[in-house]
Amino acid sequence: MGSVTLTLSSIFSSGCWNLGSPVSLLRSLASTHIYSVKKNHHNRKNAVLVVSLCSGKTTLAHAHAVPHTTTSAPSSFKGYPEYQRLLPCPSENRPPRIEHLVVSEGGPVLDYICEVLDLPPLFVADLIHFGAVYYALVCPQPPLTATAEQIRVFKEATDPSLLSTRGSIQGKTIREAQKTFRITHVDQFVEAGTYLRVHVHPKRFPRCYEINWKSRILAVTESYVVLDKPAGTSVGGTTDNIEECCATFATRALELTTPLRTTHQIDNCTEGCVVLARTKEYCSVFHGKIREKKVKKLYLALAAAPIPVGMITHYMRPVNMAPRLISEDFIRGWHLCQLEVMECKKVPWPHSSIEEKYCIEDCGWPSKHYAYECKINLLTGRTHQVRAQLAACGAPIVGDSMYMPAAIAEISTPGLNPFGKFVKECPAQNDKEMAIMEWISRHGKEPSIAIGLQACQISWDDGEHCYEAGSPWWRR
Repeated sequence: MGSVTLTLSSIFSSGCWNLGSPVSLLRSLASTHIYSVKKNHHNRKNAVLVVSLCSGKTTLAHAHAVPHTTTSAPSSFKGYPEYQRLLPCPSENRPPRIEHLVVSEGGPVLDYICEVLDLPPLFVADLIHFGAVYYALVCPQPPLTATAEQIRVFKEATDPSLLSTRGSIQGKTIREAQKTFRITHVDQFVEAGTYLRVHVHPKRFPRCYEINWKSRILAVTESYVVLDKPAGTSVGGTTDNIEECCATFATRALELTTPLRTTHQIDNCTEGCVVLARTKEYCSVFHGKIREKKVKKLYLALAAAPIPVGMITHYMRPVNMAPRLISEDFIRGWHLCQLEVMECKKVPWPHSSIEEKYCIEDCGWPSKHYAYECKINLLTGRTHQVRAQLAACGAPIVGDSMYMPAAIAEISTPGLNPFGKFVKECPAQNDKEMAIMEWISRHGKEPSIAIGLQACQISWDDGEHCYEAGSPWWRR
């Protein structure tokens, strides 16, 4: 069976990211090593269908696998500069590129990826260290948009006569066999027919190397650590990068022998209090406190317009992708979103030098004389909830390049938001879907570094444990 690539749109991440600032600290990956790639005497001649995702576009091309005969990296690969390591960290993210493969001949995973994708061993070893390589015993089902050729390839790779010969999937349902797991070792054996997903350009977080992590530690106990998370970082890692995250760098800063575990999330562009568990047991305990609503979270939001004090209720569309769409009216199946605005005070709009220092993006808000600092009690913790709700109220968060453009569009053209208060009647289904797509297009990209949002306080057990973050960036 030839090596193949399958398009799986549900796995693709879209868009490009720019994290701006230069890296001030360079660090090598001590846990990775140089691995030689053995010469392949069989010289695979089967065509490889390569699907690459670059700049949000998917292209399909035929190529042939060329075996490596040396351990040195090629001088270039498809127009890219010579690959060395994933560190030093680039100041900007490369366009997303995800490769989907089916192993045609069993062997060590590093050797196979190096040969089929023509990538140097050091680079692939670092991808595996970053958690950017996944496998499944059987190919996932291709999407409805798959081409006839891609469907043919999928059927060939999952032919019952072939699957019946593989002992590794005996006793498993197809769904169980299609579940993906991270590759954790460079020498992990992958048998013929195994599906591989390789995030060749993982999302990078250069801010991790610029932070004095010890100075961000608010508390250390036997059970947990409280961190004042900096903006522009991920709490516990992303799909393609579990190396550059708060949990990893806080663990190293405290010289702990056991990695810290994430108990909850806040957005990459948000700063403030985050609780990291020191043990698996306390991680479960804290999750239980969240479920039982024993954890209280207060936020400071720098809004572009005033917000009335009191309760704000919306309903969020149950689609796990940004932007998060919300409605003022109840919609069956949508998630309840509630927050309480405790106070709202008028403050000067941050000076341009402050915005530049903290990489705050200019999103086109028409009036920048005053902003409004709001203290918010978050009652339900949905992804992007504060950002989406404030934008829906016409008071988007300063620097929020995703939700502010949509808020501006709704202000200039009332009724553009199909779930807003200016919609007079429910359109036909096709028109409704078109309106939703149009509304999504009015949103921008995720912020580069920071927005005017801070998780300023976290407490649990009726205030027995209470921690506060330092001053938000706009007060510094």
